[in-house]
Amino acid sequence: MTTPLRVLILDDDFRVGRLHRDLIDGQPGFTALEPVRTIAEARDAVRAQSPDLLLADVYLPDGDGIALVRECGVDAILVSAADDPATVRRALRSGAVGYLMKPFDARALGGLLERYTRYRNLLAGDRALRQDDVDRALAILHGSGEPVTTSRSATEQLVLTALGDGEASAAEVGERVGISRATAQRHLAALTARDVVEVRLRYGSTGRPEHRYAAR
Repeated sequence: MTTPLRVLILDDDFRVGRLHRDLIDGQPGFTALEPVRTIAEARDAVRAQSPDLLLADVYLPDGDGIALVRECGVDAILVSAADDPATVRRALRSGAVGYLMKPFDARALGGLLERYTRYRNLLAGDRALRQDDVDRALAILHGSGEPVTTSRSATEQLVLTALGDGEASAAEVGERVGISRATAQRHLAALTARDVVEVRLRYGSTGRPEHRYAAR
């Protein structure tokens, strides 16, 4: 079972902090840490708990959320009522992976978290990346060219793109696309049934064959 990504919430309004906590806990693959209300508390929590993601307001009683994101080196989504271009540009310069304007729909946060999961999956591990891996990760994170909930046909196109001119296992395709092995396997099976993809067997040292897929 995949370990949930741990999110630290920073908002000076405890009611908003609790609301965001509930939204994150309801998102598959995520768990919310106890919300904090000040920059000082956030610094202590980052050091003590090492969150994977920070969901932070911009204007706090004791400082600036954007400066904190730049300082702490943790992936972050900034949320604020500020709608001026200068603040948004400054937030993105800090390294934030997203910016949501208050008030925002719960689906907007859910969609961004879903894309962030796929972005993390694509850039996980220590394998050498190709340029198209980086391009795909950034496109997914920013929602370029696909809706928040990817349709079956769009996912299948991503699977075919991941195969390219070579061959790969379902696990390798899932890693490249940013989806689970089971999901990749399902789409590869559907493509094979329509004769778009062919499956080959490769026998390893254990004698068990590995299914390898290639586009026709």
